[in-house]
Amino acid sequence: MGEVRVKALLINAVDEALARRGQIASDQIRKYEADALVDTGAVRTVIPTHVTQQLGLAIRGQRVAEYADGRKEAVGVTEPIIIDIDGRDTMEEALILGDEVLIGQTVLEKLDLIVDCSNGRVMPNPAHPDQPVTKVK
Repeated sequence: MGEVRVKALLINAVDEALARRGQIASDQIRKYEADALVDTGAVRTVIPTHVTQQLGLAIRGQRVAEYADGRKEAVGVTEPIIIDIDGRDTMEEALILGDEVLIGQTVLEKLDLIVDCSNGRVMPNPAHPDQPVTKVK
């Protein structure tokens, strides 16, 4: 089974809110286009330091990250970012580590996306092809 990658647009959520309120121009919203690795074994979104800097995100705290080999490490966590994949978007904080953008389970669940490993792609849930549906119970 090979890697699954997806084009993801990362947006500084604070900038986006300021633009909606008319406090900054929409062309001042900081964005980053990523060829992100989709990791169904990861829970959270991960972004490297250079992406954090390009988006102008502050570190708002720390979380303990557990790696696949069992190591644990305290890492920075960002202010909120908007993650847009194929026109579906959600907001969350990201862990700061590594050297590439990694999309984990929380984004896949919130965007109602399914990973098709055999074809190496991410696709909308066939039960909800037009928009994500969030399970609440």
